[in-house]
Amino acid sequence: MAADRPTILQIIPQLDTGGAELSAIEIAGALVSAGARALVATEGGRMADALTAAGGEIIALPLATKNPIQIYANAARLAWLIEAEGVDLVHARSRAPAWSALWAARRTKRPFVTTYHGAYSENGPLKRAYNRVMAKGDVVIANSAYTAGLIRARYGTPESRVRIIHRGVDEVAFNPATLSGDRIATVRAAWGVAADTPIILQAARLTRWKGQTVLIDALARLAVEQPGLPWVAILAGDDQGRTAYRDELRAKAEALGLGDRVRLVGHVGDMPAAFATAAVTVIASIEPEAFGRTAVEAQRMGSPVIATRIGAPPETVLATPEVAADARTGWLVPPGDASALAMALTGALTLSAPQRSSLAQRATSHAAARFTLDAMRRATLSVYDGLLGTTLAGRFDAAYSDARLVDPQPK
Repeated sequence: MAADRPTILQIIPQLDTGGAELSAIEIAGALVSAGARALVATEGGRMADALTAAGGEIIALPLATKNPIQIYANAARLAWLIEAEGVDLVHARSRAPAWSALWAARRTKRPFVTTYHGAYSENGPLKRAYNRVMAKGDVVIANSAYTAGLIRARYGTPESRVRIIHRGVDEVAFNPATLSGDRIATVRAAWGVAADTPIILQAARLTRWKGQTVLIDALARLAVEQPGLPWVAILAGDDQGRTAYRDELRAKAEALGLGDRVRLVGHVGDMPAAFATAAVTVIASIEPEAFGRTAVEAQRMGSPVIATRIGAPPETVLATPEVAADARTGWLVPPGDASALAMALTGALTLSAPQRSSLAQRATSHAAARFTLDAMRRATLSVYDGLLGTTLAGRFDAAYSDARLVDPQPK
């Protein structure tokens, strides 16, 4: 191993969208800042340019496959790559390619790290066996305490091998102090929403477990119970080929008389501005979120959050009864409960101006204090250091401090 410039290989099927993909890019950038070499084996995708801009190197491999024969063939490809490129550590972020990565890492005697990014449903012994690979790392990174509990309960993974590292928010990109009014106006114009109309935002890919149908039912209740209350609901997110579900959502909104008040806008490029213009951000998931970066990003931009009380959101959203009403940063509601969601929406949309300002400040401070990108990157590099005997985390800190000295207020 070249201790002065170790080579880390991350494994991700594609680089299109999602928290695991973004984390791979963020860690690649941190590695390069620390003087390491950052390889990412992937099929590529929309976020590939962001990876290379961060200093990472893409190794094109057909890793999105779930075909057992191809998974085994990918193990041989990865083993060859590890030796040819002098890879010192392998970090897998998705289940199917993690099997290839595990076999390759064991064959080449390299440390193997996994990040357990999702709650991963288990509806039988075969699915549990398939998921188990994500708990086979020499270190298993859990993105929340909720996820860590799943890992220990499902697989009996020793606590000594599990590290809880919350996802972090880029405090430069998601900084309300540096967000221009023009960006907010551009987002509203793209959505066709007037400057004085409150926006209810759900930012999630269009898939049933994210709870879009529950939100639409809640909006229908809201429209009936608060007929004079102005609002427009924005459902932001790719359908990822689920056109039938997208059409179902549109038809449901029409059938409930919501018409143009519910808008499916697809992918949104400027999420900081989107959250900043939202009167409230909704996470309506009916299955547990392993972390839910949306909750933290929204709070960082001053948007209160309504989330379901399952999975990790109780770790990220301050709500009653766990905190006093004047300390809350949002609301937690039962999953699938449209009535409770409508009630929370009413609470969010009827706040007075001072109440809204105070809540926004609390939300921003809470996210900035507990969920930073740099803390996530530093903790991940510390995992690598523990396995390799390197000093990547310290070198990252030094590089970060130097960058701040050069530009103490990044734009």
